[in-house]
Amino acid sequence: MGYTKEDIIAIAKEQNVRFIRLQFTDLLGTIKNVEIPFSQLEKALDNKMMFDGSSIEGYVRIEESDMYLYPDLDTWVIFPWVTQDRVARLICDIYMPDGTPFAGDPRGILKRALKEAEEMGYSAMNVGPEPEFFLFKTDDKGEPTTELNDQGGYFDLAPMDMGENCRREIVLTLEEMGFEIEASHHEVAPGQHEIDFKYADAIRAADQIQTFKLVVKTIAREHGLHASFMPKPLFGVNGSGMHCHQSLFQGNSNVFYDEKDKLGLSATARYYMAGILQHARAMAAITNPTVNSYKRLVPGYEAPVYVAWSASNRSPMIRIPASRGLSTRVEVRNPDPAANPYLVLAVMLRAGLDGIVNKTELPPPTDRNIYIMTEEERLDAGIPSLPGDLKEALDEMLRSDIVCDALGEHALAHFYELKEIEWDMYRTQVHQWERDQYLTLY
Repeated sequence: MGYTKEDIIAIAKEQNVRFIRLQFTDLLGTIKNVEIPFSQLEKALDNKMMFDGSSIEGYVRIEESDMYLYPDLDTWVIFPWVTQDRVARLICDIYMPDGTPFAGDPRGILKRALKEAEEMGYSAMNVGPEPEFFLFKTDDKGEPTTELNDQGGYFDLAPMDMGENCRREIVLTLEEMGFEIEASHHEVAPGQHEIDFKYADAIRAADQIQTFKLVVKTIAREHGLHASFMPKPLFGVNGSGMHCHQSLFQGNSNVFYDEKDKLGLSATARYYMAGILQHARAMAAITNPTVNSYKRLVPGYEAPVYVAWSASNRSPMIRIPASRGLSTRVEVRNPDPAANPYLVLAVMLRAGLDGIVNKTELPPPTDRNIYIMTEEERLDAGIPSLPGDLKEALDEMLRSDIVCDALGEHALAHFYELKEIEWDMYRTQVHQWERDQYLTLY
């Protein structure tokens, strides 16, 4: 951290870096990059590297396509898996030719939300993400199959956990790239894994999620496997989530902690949670952005379906981990790893801040297992459900001033258009399930 332009050029020369990937993220959360040779590095560090934004999902029209990549020098890292003609990367912000930030840049959208938090007196939003993934075997052409590489379960080890060696190499690679890894283990479903890394401020956390996905997929491929962050790749087993632990700080003080409170939660933390819960349905199109996301959000597979909170069980959408003091935080459990992390953190922060501004009252905690409650019991307790599909989520999003404002007019319009197309393609497609059910019956 804290690199200067001169530092980066010196390190690149010393380490024989021949190519540099200038990375950014499109509106759907896909990593993109422009690769340049070392000879162009100084130009890039001077923010003079231009690219065509008209072909990037959610960016601009062809008649206004010129855009500039502004590298964040603190994101400089050399990829460990390339040993000859070494390759490094810099994560970039996107700017317009007139020097203004591009309104549709997901990283810029998160920065706008953080600026609002700063104006309210909060110096940092700390985030600890937990993205889960599956490992599948590949065929003789290297294409992914739906055959899992093991039949292990939660916390299993070899020989049940056949992904152990791949996961260890992922951890070592991440550590070499500056991650502080806290734990790694087999998850509940066969072939499913989790690697936990230390929390960071919101921008760094989103950057780390994107880097994490790249590393996981790269190392898995070297082991002849395909890593998938699809929320629900298989029927009948748990899907993959991306729980987001979060807290707000003023300087070195965690404003979510109050030692006098029975649960150790400050009034600010309660207002923040109330804002998240109030806007949860509207945020779902961002936190759970694919048709497939809603195959995960069903009862019985540990994914949160209901908009509630608790300090004692894991069926609600928000859980309060046991740690207190500087580690007091809220764990929002419905996001999945297909989501764009910059947009997810932006809308959650804006929802939480809205709760703080309006002193939104937090509903009582739900300490029962919501999955076994009847619908009548849930309604009596005032516990709504998350949207049941992407279309419902998109409709909810458009009704929310908070989510729409967090995204901004440009990103909202393009995101909605892209997701409407996705929903319509799914809705009009004839799926194998329908043929199996109806072809001979009717």
